[in-house]
Amino acid sequence: MEDVIIVGGGVIGLSIAVELAGQGVAVAVIEQGDFGREASWAGAGILPPGNRQAARTPEAQLRSLSHFLWPDWAESLEAETGIDTGYGRCGGLELRLGSSRPELLEEIHNWRSEDVRIDELSPDEARHLEPQLSPQISAAYRLPELGQVRNPRLLRALVASCGERGVRLVPGTPVIGFDETEGRITAVRTPTDVFHAGRYCVAGGAWSRTILASLGIDIAVDPVRGQIVLLSQVPRLFSNVLQLGPRYLVPRSDGRILIGATEERVGFLKSNTALAVSDLIAFGTSLVPALADARFERAWSGLRPGSATGLPYLGQVGRYENLFIAAGHFRSGLQMSPGTARLLRQSLLEQETEFPLEPFSCRRASGAATLVSGGGTHNSKR
Repeated sequence: MEDVIIVGGGVIGLSIAVELAGQGVAVAVIEQGDFGREASWAGAGILPPGNRQAARTPEAQLRSLSHFLWPDWAESLEAETGIDTGYGRCGGLELRLGSSRPELLEEIHNWRSEDVRIDELSPDEARHLEPQLSPQISAAYRLPELGQVRNPRLLRALVASCGERGVRLVPGTPVIGFDETEGRITAVRTPTDVFHAGRYCVAGGAWSRTILASLGIDIAVDPVRGQIVLLSQVPRLFSNVLQLGPRYLVPRSDGRILIGATEERVGFLKSNTALAVSDLIAFGTSLVPALADARFERAWSGLRPGSATGLPYLGQVGRYENLFIAAGHFRSGLQMSPGTARLLRQSLLEQETEFPLEPFSCRRASGAATLVSGGGTHNSKR
């Protein structure tokens, strides 16, 4: 019998497992498919900056905590497993085509209100920094502390770290329900087995709503499909992450370029469409025209766990004193994973949390999603 069972083996579930096991907690992770092969694997690995001292909103607090933790998180994973996660602070340019400078001015103000390093650039200054940018660029700013990480490498490192720390990994095992008595969960059920623990944490990504429905608990988490295109171009045409609202170009050190991403509410349909792929390539070439000669490698999609308010659900669930949740990060799961892991470790072990979790509670009021690019808002671009 484990101390904690985590339902869901994506970047959030695995990160919580690593964090807990590092404290000597006996942990099992139950995953319906292969570990880290859903939204966690499909994302682009963009890591927006933050400042813990100036963070005021719940989103900024979680983002800035993760930004603070990422360097040591990546270094410790590599030291333990020998796997280079590809983490680094490459910087990022937020761009506009046409006449959208007033919109960028608001974003610049938001970042500055968080005391995040930011450089406002003229179009000529942006093209001096990245000469391959389109002459149609009309406004820009740069976030020097924006980073990136290679999703598949990170997930391999997390799985390896779980192995090193004695975490019990149970792949290919969907959870179909829970046993409960007197306000406590006593077991989690799968088609072939029953697992017991002292505490349970649901980190099932886009499937978390379905998992909790068996307990009569409804959370506003639904799948949002994101399609991504992979090109290759050697030598590299640019070194900064290039962003325009929710879309992006991410340059990898090996000459590959990720172009993403769509936001489509099509249920649990995970596939690529000709229209989306062609639109993403057209977007990429509108920012960097020379990409028209890049080699197309492939395209894929993932199902992000979109929440109604744009914030994840974190902490204890409803009337169950030993049931916890970490789900609904939408496009921010990977970049907020170190902060989420620390907060859930603290919550599960009844330690003082870095900041109050009430804004992330399942009891919070639902509302319109605040998935807007820019400082002080939900600004990850997975």
